[in-house]
Amino acid sequence: MAARNPVHITARVRDEAARLRTRQCFRVVLGAIGAVRDRDGFRVVHFTIQRNHLHLIVEARDAETLARGIQALSIRIARAINRVLGRSGKVFADRYHAHALKTPTEVANAIAYVLGNSQVHAARKGRAVCPDAVDALSSAANRNYVAEPQTWLLRIGWMWGLPSA
Repeated sequence: MAARNPVHITARVRDEAARLRTRQCFRVVLGAIGAVRDRDGFRVVHFTIQRNHLHLIVEARDAETLARGIQALSIRIARAINRVLGRSGKVFADRYHAHALKTPTEVANAIAYVLGNSQVHAARKGRAVCPDAVDALSSAANRNYVAEPQTWLLRIGWMWGLPSA
């Protein structure tokens, strides 16, 4: 993993903790994201919180920094979710999935996917979808909880990957 490449992270929670979009769980997950958003070469730039998983777009100095940043975030989330739900034990179902984003098009698609993920899930369930709606449980509506991007791909490059009008 190169520092110039942002990374799309997917982290799933166990069925018994799959209530991330409830008000109480969202608040503590948001707090955990805010607490680690910019620390020691690790930055959370975009996120969406779904019922049973999270999508993040992060930047990290190297693979070790990425692993430590995700570990710190996961621990904070797990402790907070267990506290809110009055339970103990594992919260995350398995290891996170990481995909390095290497081209402007890949970054533009990942941003659109992460920020539009709640609409994808709503459409799959047959719910009406407003294409201009902003997911209140994402970084689109909670910019104070994420870091400003440092990589060229997330600052400028992703715009080159947008489809031509």
